[in-house]
Order: sequence, then structure tokens, then C-alpha cells
Amino acid sequence: MKVAIFDFDGTLYSKETFQLLMDHLKQHPTHRAKYKSFFRRILPLYIGYKIKIVPEAKMREGSMQIYANALNSLTKPELDQYFEDMKESMRQHFNDEVVAKVRQHQNDDMHVMLVSGAYTSLLHAVTEGIEFDTIIGTDIPFTEAGAFDSQKEIYHIQGNRKTEKVMEMLAGKQVDWEHSFAYGDSYSDLPVLELVGNPVAVRPEERLKQIAVDRNWTIM
Repeated sequence: MKVAIFDFDGTLYSKETFQLLMDHLKQHPTHRAKYKSFFRRILPLYIGYKIKIVPEAKMREGSMQIYANALNSLTKPELDQYFEDMKESMRQHFNDEVVAKVRQHQNDDMHVMLVSGAYTSLLHAVTEGIEFDTIIGTDIPFTEAGAFDSQKEIYHIQGNRKTEKVMEMLAGKQVDWEHSFAYGDSYSDLPVLELVGNPVAVRPEERLKQIAVDRNWTIM
């Protein structure tokens, strides 16, 4: 079994999801009143990151938690619809070359995975029509009744957590890693890229670009 693992932000989607999430909340006809409270809560975290007293991973996870908390009055179906409303604007910024690679690997009978820190519900909505065998994202906790579960914290999928989730999903399967592929744009994607024999750096940030050049990886 061969796998092809794709990152989302900066790879399949050419922009950053969180900025679009902020804009969507700020401009939403029903929920925009929640934006000021959300912004007040996230600002100290972001300032702490900028002055280097809050690590990037903690800032990202905290931001995802604060955003989800801002929408805690929504049921799961309502939140799914909230993300569904973002689909068309996001799909305009998909990387066509990467989409073509997804379909190529599907045609080659590989197990194609999307692994991202973005909310899982959002990933399912925006990739409708693009076939993935597995989608791994950041889950928003809900109770069995479908209400937001404020007792559970978000587990943001980033860095080594991506690798952990990939290995967890593929546990018990015989994977031909040497002939598998992975696609990512940032240094944080390195643990996943190093899993496979065919890592591809997609419009890579400088740190990843230097590694890709040094190791003779493919650069898109």
C-alpha cells in the first residue's frame, strides 16, 4: 500500500485558513456580533507570540480554541453550515497543480490523505468533489446531543501531531513508505515529509526550501 499525504494551508489551499475564518466571523450576517469578544480574547495571545513569550504552536492551538469558543452557541449542524458557507470563496484559491496531484495519486490507487490543523468540518466542506480516502483535521468537541462541549479542549493537529495521527490511522497496514508521497509548504510539515521517499515542497517557506534544496527534494 502506497500513500500520498497532503497538507492544506499553503499547499492545497494557497492562503491561510485562520485569516479567512476571522474575516468570515467579522462579516457574517448573523454571528458578526461575536467578533469583538473573539478579538479581545485572541489579541493578548497574538501579542505574546509576536514578542516571543508564547511559542508558535501554543499560539496556534490557543487561537483555534478561542475561535471555537466564540461559536459555542451553535449546534454541530449549524457549525457545519457555517463552514459550508465558506466553501466557494476558499475553492477559488485552491492550487490547481496540487489538486491534479491528488487526482493522479487516486488514479494510481494510492491511499490519499489530507492532514491539516484546520477544523475537520471545514476540510470536509471545502474539499467536496475532491476525493480523499482519509481526512485528518482539528476536531471541535461536541456532546452526543450535538451541543458544543465546553469541558473538552481542542487538540490542534500540527507538527509531530500530524505524524502521530497519520501513523494511528495507518496502524496495522503495510505501507510502502519508500514509494509514497507527501506534500507540504512549511517547516512544521517536516515530520510528515520525512516519512516518505518522495517528499514535495509546495511553494515552501524559506526554512523548508533550504532543506528541500539540500536534500534534493522536489519543489513545486
